[in-house]
Amino acid sequence: MSESNDYVRLRETFNEDAERYDRARPRYPAQMFDDLAAAGVAPGARVLEIGCGTGQATVPLAERGCRIVAVELGADMAAVARRNLAGSDSVEVVTAAFEEWPLPAEPFDVVFSATAFHWIDPAVRVSKSADALRLGGLLATVGTHHIAGGTWTEAFFAEIQKLYERFDPSTPPGLRLEGAEDIPEDDRELTSSERFGPASFYRYEWELPYSTADYLDLLLTYSGHRALPDAQQSALLNSIARLIDVDYGGQVVKRYLTELRLAERVR
Repeated sequence: MSESNDYVRLRETFNEDAERYDRARPRYPAQMFDDLAAAGVAPGARVLEIGCGTGQATVPLAERGCRIVAVELGADMAAVARRNLAGSDSVEVVTAAFEEWPLPAEPFDVVFSATAFHWIDPAVRVSKSADALRLGGLLATVGTHHIAGGTWTEAFFAEIQKLYERFDPSTPPGLRLEGAEDIPEDDRELTSSERFGPASFYRYEWELPYSTADYLDLLLTYSGHRALPDAQQSALLNSIARLIDVDYGGQVVKRYLTELRLAERVR
């Protein structure tokens, strides 16, 4: 399978179990939406959201008065998003690939993408986002990282790394979690396009506890886990479950870094 086909296949795995994705994926820090508002994403702002998933970030934006067109590749994901946003008449959820979706004539104030921008074709995502924006409009992308630190996180990750190396041959050997300070703030893709100015970065570190069942539920929303052959996937998940139950009393804590990157369209 070519790298391009593999990439397309992986990003389509999220639609295979939209209800699980909606249930298991963590939401975003409230402070992030406050910072967006302070940066000018105010009530009435016209927002294009790329890859809304089941609406985890769309709902808070709608609650803050934004007018949103949300483009989602997966039909089942989009259906759950529409259900979650049923009380809002300021949101339209469109089922389409962003790369192929025709931009409307009226430009947007904000292009927003939460944990999805990296799944868009890199040959298209920056230029088309700029085309969708008015001059001076904001591109806001959100990335989420699993980081070192916090209760049990590092020891647990070191243990399960051995399991990944055993059951998933694509796992890099000796992989370890990075601290937030080791993850660079990166806007090279934006500035090199000459369509955006230098980015501003906002970072939020936080922790979330998981029971054994909840942690396995979360893992089954990740493309790499879903793409494993059934026998390998079952062996990996069963081994992780035993580790959590036996060595960690049935609960682990995962430490996250959420990063908001804001850049203004300058041309």
